[in-house]
Amino acid sequence: MHIKHLSLTNFRNYARLEIDLQARVHLLQGLNAQGKTNLLEAIAYLSLTKSPLTSLDRQIMSWSADQEVLPHTHAQADFARGGQDRTVEVTLMRAPSSDPDTAKLRKQYRLDGVPRRAMDTIGQLNTVLFLPQDIRLIDGSPSARRRYLDALLCQIDLIYCRTLSRYNRTITQRNALLKQIREHSSHPSELSYWDEQVIALGSALLKRRLTLVDALGERAGEMQSALTNGQERLQLCYTASIDPGGDLAVTVEMDAITKAYADQMRVVRREEIARGMTVIGPHRDDMRCLVQDIDLTDYGSRGQQRTAALALKLSEVQIMEQETGEKPVLLLDDVVSELDRQRSHCLFDVIDQADQVLITTTDLHFYDDHILDTSLLYEIEKGQIRPLANVKGA
Repeated sequence: MHIKHLSLTNFRNYARLEIDLQARVHLLQGLNAQGKTNLLEAIAYLSLTKSPLTSLDRQIMSWSADQEVLPHTHAQADFARGGQDRTVEVTLMRAPSSDPDTAKLRKQYRLDGVPRRAMDTIGQLNTVLFLPQDIRLIDGSPSARRRYLDALLCQIDLIYCRTLSRYNRTITQRNALLKQIREHSSHPSELSYWDEQVIALGSALLKRRLTLVDALGERAGEMQSALTNGQERLQLCYTASIDPGGDLAVTVEMDAITKAYADQMRVVRREEIARGMTVIGPHRDDMRCLVQDIDLTDYGSRGQQRTAALALKLSEVQIMEQETGEKPVLLLDDVVSELDRQRSHCLFDVIDQADQVLITTTDLHFYDDHILDTSLLYEIEKGQIRPLANVKGA
């Protein structure tokens, strides 16, 4: 899988960009705040239908969009997958308003030129994004790790993605009902329907996450060992807010999960009404990262946490290829400068095996001769991209 052409209009600091890409390593050099990260963000946005860096779509719309008759942002990637040419694109249109910061945005997706729902475009262009802040997967909040698992699963499992969407909507509706019951404007008996929906959807999500964490843990353990010369082995532990009894592992039957879910929802009923929110379910779960039974979130050194984050991301590449039969596009945002030689070599091994890689950097000296000799080199400055005069391997 590789992107053949990328087109951006009013995306961050890219007023207009048209660039052809090859199934190779692309090394993009530039100073800070020139648009390196914005380029990778645009590709990830097309892949995941949301930005990995902001929850507000209006933040990706450049100021230059205000000069258009119809203020808009457009991103499109033409890519090859399974021997076929595909296209995915998204357009953001700003509704007329005296205040651009509060104006509503209308978002439209197209897949192969046909209007589609956002959900139908996820997983078409598979990407793995490496960011310097990936350490948050280890030392950050449980929500960061949940988002990580959900983003990976949505790229490889459309059923999971649809189930997650339905679950989130159901939780929102159930929470609204819980608040009404707390205020005595609804009766607790009305919860029965929503309880059934939450249990069915939540059990399916939990079962699929357990399967992923089991596979991811096996690979991440091997990767951590390689990154540390065999001194450490990473273990992943999924901690659920429900307890089906015994060890919570991939072997737990769906019936046991569903029964435990229903039993524990009855136990927490009064608490949920008092708080006006659903207190158990996949939206409250976490994934813990351990080395020698030491929880890295609370007790790991900075070096251990950074190594574990890299092990997770490198394992994500393997999982995605195994599940889809396609090698994902790798997006590396100035991460090599954060790595020592051992970790850099492991990352370079993955780069060598990929179909297409886009790497941003402020300094080409972080890369060895092999990477430089086999890469197409570019310079990014003020939202403009140009090939470097000394492109090697072309």
